[in-house]
Amino acid sequence: MQLTASTAEKLISELGMNDLPLVAFQPKSATISPDWFTQYKQICHQFMASLTDSVETLAMMNLPENDFMNLIMGRSIPENLSIRFRIPLAWGGELSVDNLFMCKTFPHSHNMDIFILSQSGSSTVWLPAPVQKIYLPAHTLGGGEGGNGTEDRLTETIASQIAANRDM
Repeated sequence: MQLTASTAEKLISELGMNDLPLVAFQPKSATISPDWFTQYKQICHQFMASLTDSVETLAMMNLPENDFMNLIMGRSIPENLSIRFRIPLAWGGELSVDNLFMCKTFPHSHNMDIFILSQSGSSTVWLPAPVQKIYLPAHTLGGGEGGNGTEDRLTETIASQIAANRDM
């Protein structure tokens, strides 16, 4: 179904992401390298390590300390988080850190898939285009489950020190 800018914004809003910027894109078939997955894994590790400049946003996700540290060290991505392509490889997107962003798998990544798939066969597709490396809807930033604020500040401080040591 071909969407206009206003219908695309309405649909993404109905999926609970009314603050998610969208960009119009004309998909073109592209050839994908046979070793794309090996390259993708390497780029994902680079992307995770680059998140040290997004420590405040990561802190809003209320990740357990081990998950937080493993993420910014580029070791592993926590459960219920997804690394997504801004422009899919099959449509000419690049295997690069700049073509990636992270969001919660459920509901956000799941709803982005629904949104994109609903436009199947369209000459122009509206793609999610978060401004930052991590997409968190504004309505989820107001607070979390509570807990130990001291531990959260400690984790944020440690992450800032790691970033400083990496000269980031």
